[in-house]
Amino acid sequence: MTQLNARPQAGAGPLSPSPPSGAAPRRPLLLLLAVATGLSCAGNYVAQPLLDLISRELHLGGVLAGLVVTASQAGYALGLMLLVPLGDVVDRRRLTVTLFSATALFLTVSAFAPSGPVLLGATVLTAFTSVGAQVVVAHTAALASAETRGRAVAVVVSGILLGGLLARTAAGVLSGLGGWRTPYWVLAALMALAAVTLHRFLPRLPVTADLRYPALLRSTLALLREEPQLRRRALLSAFSLASYSVQLTALTFLLADAPYSWSAPAIGLFGLVGAVGVVTMTFAARLSDGGRVRQVTGVATALLIAGWLVLLAGERSLALLAVGVVALNIGQQAVLNASQTVLYALRPEARSRINAAFMTSFFLGGAVGSALASVVRSAAGWPGVCALGAALATGSFVVWATERTSPVR
Repeated sequence: MTQLNARPQAGAGPLSPSPPSGAAPRRPLLLLLAVATGLSCAGNYVAQPLLDLISRELHLGGVLAGLVVTASQAGYALGLMLLVPLGDVVDRRRLTVTLFSATALFLTVSAFAPSGPVLLGATVLTAFTSVGAQVVVAHTAALASAETRGRAVAVVVSGILLGGLLARTAAGVLSGLGGWRTPYWVLAALMALAAVTLHRFLPRLPVTADLRYPALLRSTLALLREEPQLRRRALLSAFSLASYSVQLTALTFLLADAPYSWSAPAIGLFGLVGAVGVVTMTFAARLSDGGRVRQVTGVATALLIAGWLVLLAGERSLALLAVGVVALNIGQQAVLNASQTVLYALRPEARSRINAAFMTSFFLGGAVGSALASVVRSAAGWPGVCALGAALATGSFVVWATERTSPVR
């Protein structure tokens, strides 16, 4: 397979050159990648504050409306397994630009959706191609040295997390200006712009493997069998995202119903409280880079459990609801970054495949959490939702506790 130059041609722009060995990617480049990945993942969250509006206009029941979130996470998991491994065998820049362009197209289809099935289908396809963000994450890990990898990845992943938070806020505000379709139009335009920008500035690196596509997928699955750290971190993180996703799915309906009775813009703005968790991610990354992965993970999983205990009391207390949401955001993001610090050090030549195997498990956990949240909320209300979220968080803590005596790095 043709090998690509590790550095772009001279004169490609101030953001383009790859950093020298032992250094981190330049901050302007990291910020660009953070913004781009945030936009890419935003489409997976834009529907959350709009579920009530969408269900009324397209005549969907509460459970079916909640499945819009599940469809997004399932489509993302499928894209992680089928598309992200390609980053080891093709030019990542070309792959990234193609996926960003496709995401813009499918967001446009969502904006036109005349019915629930069309919206669900477009949501799956949008999520399927939005894994371009994870291709960028693996590329960032390759650009950084071992000493700075955790922090470099944290900056880019913070963009993804902020993209999800701000997408909910922006979607709520934009829906108040022009209806629930407006956020899809705006995000489609921004994704098209991001594709053009990445084509101009994203550095190229050598292709790290020469495998045909079926062998590539087999090798991705084989990594789960061959790497016990990957299996443990995938399971631990899947439980954590399942717990977190229960909150994402159920919170919109809680705030839309009495005693809150909030509008979609207000629900979207409430999502900003989770930004506190993103601010702490770089601190957790520094601890992980310094060899404290186990401690970070243990505290984070315990915080997830505590967050649900606070959320239980938040059914009628907005202040407690905000505290619980912040706790879940901090815990979830620390779990993710600690796991990525471990996994990106395993096999440099297979980072895209490791990322694919890990993130597929991660988002399948999220899809399960969202699906269960819709069912449990209908049957047992908010107390049932909190019990479900706490149980899933406990699963994450138990996986961490059982690996305490074995090395994770």
